[in-house]
Amino acid sequence: MAVAIANGGQQRPQRPQRCSTGAGPKFKLIHEGDIQVCRLNHSRTLISKVLSSKFLRRWEAHHVYLGDFQMYSATCAGFMECPLSYQEILDAYTVNRWDTGQHFCIRVTIPDGSVLLKAPNAYLRDQWLHSLKWKVNLLRYKRLISKSSDPEALTKELTELVLFSLTTPIQDDVIFTVPLEMVSDILAHHFISFSDEEQENLIVALAPVLEYVQPSPEVCAFFSKHCKGQLYNNEVLDVFLPAVHRILKHNMDFGKYPHLRMFVQDYIYTLFCKDFADVVREFVESVHSPSATCPHPRVLPNLVAVVLSAVYSTFDQSDKLLVKYEEINTKFLLCFMTVMDTIAQFEDWRPNLSTLLQPIPFPKEALKNETFVLYISAVIKAFAEDQRCEVHQSILPVRKGKDGWIDIICPGGVSCFDEGHFFSHVMGRLLNCCGRRKKILLDLKESMLGPFMLLALRGDSSFIQTLAFMLEVEVLQDENEKLQIISTLESTEEGKLCYEALCQKKAKFRQMQEKGGPTVLTLPTKSTDDDLARLLKSGSFGNLQSLNLAFTHVTSACAEYLVQLPALLHLNLWSTQFGDKGLHMVAEQLHNLESLNLCETPVTDDGLSSLVIMSSLRNLNLNSTRLSPTTYEKLKKLPRLEEIDVRYTDV
Repeated sequence: MAVAIANGGQQRPQRPQRCSTGAGPKFKLIHEGDIQVCRLNHSRTLISKVLSSKFLRRWEAHHVYLGDFQMYSATCAGFMECPLSYQEILDAYTVNRWDTGQHFCIRVTIPDGSVLLKAPNAYLRDQWLHSLKWKVNLLRYKRLISKSSDPEALTKELTELVLFSLTTPIQDDVIFTVPLEMVSDILAHHFISFSDEEQENLIVALAPVLEYVQPSPEVCAFFSKHCKGQLYNNEVLDVFLPAVHRILKHNMDFGKYPHLRMFVQDYIYTLFCKDFADVVREFVESVHSPSATCPHPRVLPNLVAVVLSAVYSTFDQSDKLLVKYEEINTKFLLCFMTVMDTIAQFEDWRPNLSTLLQPIPFPKEALKNETFVLYISAVIKAFAEDQRCEVHQSILPVRKGKDGWIDIICPGGVSCFDEGHFFSHVMGRLLNCCGRRKKILLDLKESMLGPFMLLALRGDSSFIQTLAFMLEVEVLQDENEKLQIISTLESTEEGKLCYEALCQKKAKFRQMQEKGGPTVLTLPTKSTDDDLARLLKSGSFGNLQSLNLAFTHVTSACAEYLVQLPALLHLNLWSTQFGDKGLHMVAEQLHNLESLNLCETPVTDDGLSSLVIMSSLRNLNLNSTRLSPTTYEKLKKLPRLEEIDVRYTDV
């Protein structure tokens, strides 16, 4: 029976705080080490008292081991000739009154006397004391639990062990894994004898430890089974919450630990069955944290893995129960698509979520299911409406030859159930931002030309303008395709106007080349986009070869006028606000440009990477831009490049 070690007289609080979170030193669990040993007997003869006095006391140096059942020395001689069984230990405490004499001692009381352990300093002394206490109490709890078959007694002993684990200053993984191992053993041998109430008490007793360690497969299976029967028990569901949070924040691979994923999945579905979507949304928000950015990078991929697993299990044809009872299928699916929809509402999660979903990691059966498509459409809509190009471009194929979201939701696609209205909305958002880049349209023309023409025939403004733009930048080389687009444009009033404007613009280009004009032009400082537009509209600049806009106030908006200068060879944008969006247009349409100065402009790798198609470039100034070494290596390979200035960049 342990006395001071067991802390048996203290009343256990409802949710004890771990000792390591408070003040005071923390210790690593000691299993062996060098320490001074002295043994005293309790006989009260005069001779024994004289020999036990501090002046005549004899100390022996031993290498002591703290085993599972006893404390023993590497050299079985002297005071440690016989191992000291933990069952013999009645108490253990520090002898603080000797500290002033630099004797940092522990007294271990046994039935026939005391064993003194002397450490070189107070920290090591306390480390030995708490390690010994842990070993002694652990053996005691193991014996009590192994001998008892009474559920109430088992739960009581487990509760005391959990309390001791939370309050000891020892910091070691074993402190929390031991209670889990004991519960796993209890479930293996005594689970049948536990009533529902006793199972609940066991869960409540173990729950505080789960904040610090992952549950074992046996514990997860027990929790999952119990979770499904607690639809209306808020107390038990709240007990599971810290464990679920820890799994989502710290798990690195659900493939290795599928029991963790199944437990999280069962917990979320139980929440949904209890209060439907609202409580599930609150759960996802609690895992994200109240801040604008989630501090735990593993939460998002773990949640996505749980949702993907749930979707696959829903559409698994071997699961005949779900196939037969459609309402169960729909309810289960709605639960986890609610999780996905909630994830998509967080701006910091959306870029990574769009990357994870861009390859369309869902089963084919799901993509053909109208209910699933309805739920996933909200997520795709969130991607399309995001202002960041890397997010809304995720609806495009991840690589050539593989379908993207736009391929399966376009008219005729496996996930199109609304005659293309959702496709029109999503694609319209993309086309109004970066979707009209020549590179993107070149990639889309093979698979999307038919849907584009169909929606243009129906009068969709975004697709009418896109078809006109494809003719303008000469995306199409096939004459038959050009004639089809022209016929499509002329089938609607808006299309006719767009085609007439395009013809007038091309005629103007020819006139500019015929009339000539200056070959060099420099705008005054502080000139704006409007000033440049008025100037270029006022005369003929078909022969303009060099344009200097340095230190003006022009932005990317002026790119639509720059690309109308067919003879332009040299462009100076030094210290302007010309950004990535304008740079994409310049790179795609001014193919003859030989010199480009972007010094001190806000361009980034997103825009600079588009310059790799400008095969005529000879001189490129990227001084003081946000150029990365990766993009620099690509630009160095331009075939005619003679000089590139990368001073004051990351290169």
